[in-house]
Amino acid sequence: MSPTLNLTCIIDDDAVYIKLVKKLLQLKKLCKNIIVFENGKEALEYFSQKNLQNKQLPELILLDLNMPVMNGWEFLEQYNHIKSNLEHKPSLYVVSSSIDPMDSQKAKNIDSVEDYLSKPISLKTFETICNVIAS
Repeated sequence: MSPTLNLTCIIDDDAVYIKLVKKLLQLKKLCKNIIVFENGKEALEYFSQKNLQNKQLPELILLDLNMPVMNGWEFLEQYNHIKSNLEHKPSLYVVSSSIDPMDSQKAKNIDSVEDYLSKPISLKTFETICNVIAS
């Protein structure tokens, strides 16, 4: 059985995808709590809070690339400026339906990105990620 994460953050504007991921994480008890942001700007505001407690930091961030207001690339650019202020560094995975190999390569070249995953993510992939984070 995979370890249970305390908090996962989904940054994505696709309501169907969000519902599926939440259901999967909760049914398989891979995560206790999930926070969702529909664009990078909302997420950045959350991570920029001066009074953000360690318990409010997710262990896992699932970041989409194509969103309104602030896309995943713009979020990553700003996140890299504030991540040093965070008590611990969440594991951040770019999750996209993009089939452009340049997106995958660009994401993998960013220090704060653990990996690039293609949608939809399998249960096995989620279990592997949770095991890596928990170890």
